[in-house]
Amino acid sequence: MEVKGKTKGVLKRISGPVVTAINFDAHMYDVVRVGNEQLMGEVIKIDGESVIIQVYEATDGIRPGEPVENTGLSLAVELGPGLLTSIYDGIQRPLEVLVEKMGSFIERGVTAPGLDHNKKWEFEPLVKTGDVVKPGSVIGQVQETNIVTKIMIPPNVDGGVVSEIKSGSFTVDDTICVLDSGAEIQMMHRWAVRVPRPVTEKKNPDIPLITGQRILDGLFPIAKGGTAAIPGPFGSGKTVTQQALAKWSDAEIVVYIGCGERGNEMTEVLTEFPELEDPKTGKPLMERTILIANTSNMPVAAREASVYTGITIAEYFRDMGYDVSLMADSTSRWAEAMREISSRLEEMPGEEGYPAYLAARLSEFYERAGRVETLNGDSGSITVIGAVSPPGGDFSEPVTQNTLRIVKCFWALDAKLSQRRHFPAINWLNSYSLYLDTLSQWFDENVSPEWNPLRTWAMAVLQKEDELQEIVQLVGSDALPDEEQVTIEVARMLREIFLQQNAFDPVDTYCSMDKQFDMMKAIRTYADLAYAAQKVGVAPAQIISIKAKNDMPQIKFTKDYKADLEKILKDMETEFVELREA
Repeated sequence: MEVKGKTKGVLKRISGPVVTAINFDAHMYDVVRVGNEQLMGEVIKIDGESVIIQVYEATDGIRPGEPVENTGLSLAVELGPGLLTSIYDGIQRPLEVLVEKMGSFIERGVTAPGLDHNKKWEFEPLVKTGDVVKPGSVIGQVQETNIVTKIMIPPNVDGGVVSEIKSGSFTVDDTICVLDSGAEIQMMHRWAVRVPRPVTEKKNPDIPLITGQRILDGLFPIAKGGTAAIPGPFGSGKTVTQQALAKWSDAEIVVYIGCGERGNEMTEVLTEFPELEDPKTGKPLMERTILIANTSNMPVAAREASVYTGITIAEYFRDMGYDVSLMADSTSRWAEAMREISSRLEEMPGEEGYPAYLAARLSEFYERAGRVETLNGDSGSITVIGAVSPPGGDFSEPVTQNTLRIVKCFWALDAKLSQRRHFPAINWLNSYSLYLDTLSQWFDENVSPEWNPLRTWAMAVLQKEDELQEIVQLVGSDALPDEEQVTIEVARMLREIFLQQNAFDPVDTYCSMDKQFDMMKAIRTYADLAYAAQKVGVAPAQIISIKAKNDMPQIKFTKDYKADLEKILKDMETEFVELREA
């Protein structure tokens, strides 16, 4: 894109990260260089002769009269080999490169390309001279890590007949393919972050994203291509839950955006992820991960951009036919950045000072999720899971409420559960999933025809327990009818054995669907035997004192659990027989 007219202007006004320039031509969302230090910024408003710019770096020390230069380009990311294993800031500057240049503290005005333009990659062509290609067509591949990066015709390049294609070792800037139109194709292309990449069509989200977390897979599953929100107050476990999802979900690519999070939490992610082992391949988890780190002390404008940077990278891998899982931690910090920019623009504030377009921006972001047919006919997906940090845990605040209108999975974290050391601290009474109906067939075919009825039964027991708790707190559980005393015990087992999960235990951190089914079925077996015994006159105290069920929690921490579980169930049946015969 070329800017016609005057490309250089001068600074007129500075208000934190928002500056005003005059005497030059610009379009909305043009990237500009601000001041003598050439700070990177983006045009966000044009008011007559005044051009309002949000600057992605601290504006300390710059003053009116300094030059502003328009690059004529939109804020875009570089897409190609080298993205995997990378750690970027909010505007795709590789942090490792910046550290090499400057050490621990990043200076202003420093730029670095998103990809390594000097490294050579082995390119293997998948088309030949004379083949017809179209936008999105895969023309070759690069074995980057254990993941193959597919090289595609960019969506904004017209197709045609391949007149030349090479194999060999190339940098991302080298021409690897020439079309009869004269278009030269490199392994890398740029894409504007605020523009969704095109697809052929969106598909029905009817395949679950298996997370290995029992409360999510068991009670509130999310589909591949779905959207979920994890709201919760400080210390309730949002970040740990998102990190567990990033580690264990069956997505092929993970994009993790630390958007405005505390530095120590982001440091934990940056140091822990490279050490983690991928359970599917045995190789480092980082080989299929891209991290975007934008901590709370970084400029707010870059925080606002980091979410778009992450979703654009996710769309690139989706277009290759991969299932991508995107974690945004947290969208509240992103909304706060929008609120600060909006107030500096002197826009009319909406609810609680957030801009009036908050809901629209959230919708635009989450709508870029989905399971799709790509331009080349492959099937890919982006599952977006956003953490929300409502002040004081107040779910009625605008970011949480607007997010709830958009997403189809709501995993509500509860401070009271975390205080009782029940983790994940997801409240099973406040949470929900709107994917249950579309996913039921998959669970029938791939887990068991009993799975859906079991899940319905478990939720009914947990809801019944909640109804009985008021009576229990007033007069004690002994005052309940015998059947309801048994229900209280069954609900306790569901909570402590099935719903509680230790993210730091090497075995319990991930639970397969088969194991989840076996655990829930074992609890149902105890319930059926208990209700049957109660009906023939066995006292609830005797039913609750069954010894075999006390060994059931150990199943969570046992890798080869089937023999142990079988013995527990056999011993349990024997004890119930003895009770009924006594």
